[in-house]
Parts: sequence; structure tokens; C-alpha cells
Amino acid sequence: MPSGKNASPWKKIQDRDAEREVKREAVLRTAAQLFNEKGFHATSLDEVAERLNVSKPTLYYYVKNKDEILFECVRIGLEKVQRSASEAGASNGAAIDKLIAAMRAYAEIVTMDFGMCLIRVGEDPLPAESRKKLRALKAKIDNEFRSMIKQGIAEGSIVKCDPKVTAFLLAGALSWIGRWYQEEGGLTPIEIADQAVSLILDGLRERGSSARRVRERASAVRTAA
Repeated sequence: MPSGKNASPWKKIQDRDAEREVKREAVLRTAAQLFNEKGFHATSLDEVAERLNVSKPTLYYYVKNKDEILFECVRIGLEKVQRSASEAGASNGAAIDKLIAAMRAYAEIVTMDFGMCLIRVGEDPLPAESRKKLRALKAKIDNEFRSMIKQGIAEGSIVKCDPKVTAFLLAGALSWIGRWYQEEGGLTPIEIADQAVSLILDGLRERGSSARRVRERASAVRTAA
């Protein structure tokens, strides 16, 4: 703060705005954590205020109501996924590598507060107009994934498949991580993301001599039966 007789005890407008944004994000993040733990309808603004050590009226300086909080939490989660998919799609290299980068980021994001809120709560509790806006963001993510899949099919790095169905399946599998992930579960988000991508792309089937032995054992079991 400047010194001297003209020094002002009030912060500059830019500093006040930056401080407000930091506090607003803290309100949103804390609410997202509670939504993830208890559910949207079971969480009250009193609980959000209590966890932040502020009064309930203080919250209204940063948000209008609980619906706005959920809208913002889901929006942030969607924008994180959309941004990571867009960056992956715009990168250099084969489409399969772009898709892997996008999938990996998606899997990590849904283990974080806003991404988890996107999956565990989503837009369903919100009014129709809010749901419409959020679903438009979902459509952008879907288009990013479809575009990478189509590019991969064209260049030969991805097998021929229906891009729409494939994009839906990938998003569904990756989203479900946000349902069961627990921070104390033993695996980091990055480790989970790597395993998820590997399993989705490579499958569970053994290859080579190991695969032949599995088929032979299965055949022997059926014959014995």
C-alpha cells in the first residue's frame, strides 16, 4: 500500500474485484464438496456458510441462491472438460494420441470438486433454461470427441466405428469414475486416469499365446460340462 499523506486505506478496485473472485470461488468449491458428499437437495446454504466460517447473509454477496451455485459448479466442470478436449484436438500428432490426452484429462477432472459435482449432481435439479445452457456445453464436448474419433478413422489410427456411439460410450465410462472415486482409495487421479484409458482402449482380453491358453481352457471346461 502506498505511504504518505495521500495514502488510501481502501484497496484498489482491481484488488477488491480479485479478492471477491477468490472468495466467490471458495463459496462455489465448498458447496460443490457438500453437494458431492450429501447431495444437492440435502445440502443447505447454512451448511455452506458454516464450513466457510461466515454468516449465511455473507454468501449472498457472492451468489444469489443455491440454484445459481449448482449452475456455476456444473458449468465450471463442463468448461474444464471442454477446454481440455479442445486443446487435445488442436494439438499435433495422430488422432488416437489426441483422444488419449482428452480421455486422460476427462478422467482426472471428474475426480476433482467441480468435475465430480458435474457427474454426481449434474443439471437435472435446475430450471429448464439453466439445463438448456449446460447441455449446450455438453454437446460441445461430445462434438470434440466425435471429431477426434472421425479423424482417427480417416487416418487409420482408430478402427472403423460409429463416432456417435463411441463418443457416448467413452464419456459414459469416464464419467462413472466421478461416482465411485474416493480420495482415500489408494490410487491417485492420474493413476486412475491412466488405468481407465488403458482398459477402455486395450480391453481386458489377453493377446498372443496367453490368449490361446485362455481359449483352450474355456473350450475344455465347456467340453467337460
